[in-house]
Amino acid sequence: MASASTSAFDFQATTIGGQPVALADHRGKVLLVVNTASACGFTPQFEGLEKLWSQYRDQGLVVVGFPSNQFGHQDPGTNDEIASFCQVNYGVSFPMMAKVDVNGDDAHPLWKWLTAEAPGILGTKAIKWNFTKFLIGRDGQVIKRYGSMDKPGEIAADIEKALGT
Repeated sequence: MASASTSAFDFQATTIGGQPVALADHRGKVLLVVNTASACGFTPQFEGLEKLWSQYRDQGLVVVGFPSNQFGHQDPGTNDEIASFCQVNYGVSFPMMAKVDVNGDDAHPLWKWLTAEAPGILGTKAIKWNFTKFLIGRDGQVIKRYGSMDKPGEIAADIEKALGT
């Protein structure tokens, strides 16, 4: 399925609350898609992601978090537990999706597409760790991939450029 898709807006996901959602609902907006974890050294990035969402959402940015337990089993909770953790500890109000795999045969189709469209260092298609980020333009195409070490605030200039501000 991933190879037949031509834009991020071709995919569907399930919200952390269990509701199906079409990414096409965000057509014309800039997306920042992130694989998240609740018990990772990078977990404090939730604060920066929420700040980006608050600062740029009225201009068309949508931050979309996808919890994953594939890296060091750092998000073992249920979707309800993850949602509560993110809200209570970081005030997360941006859209969070249900927990998914981002690597391997069972990876969510969006993540298979993202890694094919924007391979990592040395061309690897695998996600290396939690808080890998993909900036997607208003046309649904990947603009850039960011690693775990790239803090949300450090990519604000790229977001502004994608938003046309």
